[in-house]
Amino acid sequence: MRQESLFNSEKTDSSPLAYRVRPVSLDGFKGQDHLLGPGKLLRQLIAQDQLPSLIFWGPPGVGKTTLAEIIAQQTKSHFITFSAVTSGIKEIRQIMDEAEANRDFGEKTIVFIDEIHRFNKAQQDAFLPYVERGSITLIGATTENPSFEINAALLSRCKVLVLKTLTTVALEQILQGALASPNGFPELDIKLQPDTLELISEFANGDGRMALNTLEMAILNGEREGQHVTVTTAGLSQLINTKSLRYDKHGEEHYNIISALHKSMRNSDVDAAIYWLMRMLAGGEDPLYIARRLIRFASEDIGLADRQALPLTVAVFQACQLIGMPECDVNLTEAVTYLALAPKSNALYAAKAAAQADIRTTGNLPVPLQIRNAPTKLMKDLGYGADYQYAHDTTEKLTDMTTMPAELSERTYYQPTDQGQEKTWQQRLAAIKQWHTQHPQANKPNSEA
Repeated sequence: MRQESLFNSEKTDSSPLAYRVRPVSLDGFKGQDHLLGPGKLLRQLIAQDQLPSLIFWGPPGVGKTTLAEIIAQQTKSHFITFSAVTSGIKEIRQIMDEAEANRDFGEKTIVFIDEIHRFNKAQQDAFLPYVERGSITLIGATTENPSFEINAALLSRCKVLVLKTLTTVALEQILQGALASPNGFPELDIKLQPDTLELISEFANGDGRMALNTLEMAILNGEREGQHVTVTTAGLSQLINTKSLRYDKHGEEHYNIISALHKSMRNSDVDAAIYWLMRMLAGGEDPLYIARRLIRFASEDIGLADRQALPLTVAVFQACQLIGMPECDVNLTEAVTYLALAPKSNALYAAKAAAQADIRTTGNLPVPLQIRNAPTKLMKDLGYGADYQYAHDTTEKLTDMTTMPAELSERTYYQPTDQGQEKTWQQRLAAIKQWHTQHPQANKPNSEA
């Protein structure tokens, strides 16, 4: 039983241009020179027909499926494609068993899975034993980070090849090839402005499929006289007036851009921070998600260096709840600008991390008796609360009472910087430590609470 292939459908005049002019050999493939240039890894593997299991990872329209088709054309292997939508585990195992049987007769099988990230864990696991035994060579294509979307066991048995966003030069070459191809527009005499292909390539933002689709739309909607078609600047501008943004709210790009926002603010680069904020909003990100991250940033990267950072971000979160998009974009811009320009300190973050590390190491250290609560006579008899010193009963509001577990008595967690308002806390903490140095045997308080 063989899955219906993506690659054996007949190309017709009604097929999209991107499909009609898809190259069938490496000589016609443009881009990905780091993999397919002379002497490069993937070119040699294809030429030698010695492919290991592979994962093609890259953004849309960079040639993942086209490379799979070229392999299908040039390999001496049986070639099968799977659909993540229609293929169940039973069907997968049936075809894999057939592939294993074919191996006994000396026939290799290559299985291509487009958008492999759409397969669930059980479906991916169904391929694992066959990949492990060498019954099949798996080629998966994905726009998502394989580390997140592909089972670790399957991923460890595949070589990941990263396909890069196509350059403007490569896109222009693809468009020129489409115009020259007999499968492109053979019946039309097409006239383009000198910069038309460059403009389309820049608009496509590294996506070959988008570039070809845009060219096709420009030609089909051009000014036509018989078989003569003219693509005007005015007509083209209607198609390329807005760039399409690549932003997946649940994928890697989501995490890349929120990371860019966070690190731009940390680096006090206000312009970059505003840019990444606008990128997230233009991509449809939930403003409340951004606002929550800003609240976290206010304590993690600013802390007591600017005591207004946290209340400001909380106020902006409330503003986003009240008015929503698009009006709250300016509130978020205010917060991002403030956080980027504020003095920075990660002293609070470092303090909590150091305390967490000690807790993981030392476990449940007992609370010192003197600071335990003693609501019952038995607890008092056991020494709970004995020698407790009430700080308010002292002139300096300080006592020499130990409040840290004895095993951690020398540990220091909060180490304030001299940035912004945190310098005040640095001075206050230094004064407290100096007092303890000068009063190792401080007077006991006049009364006990």
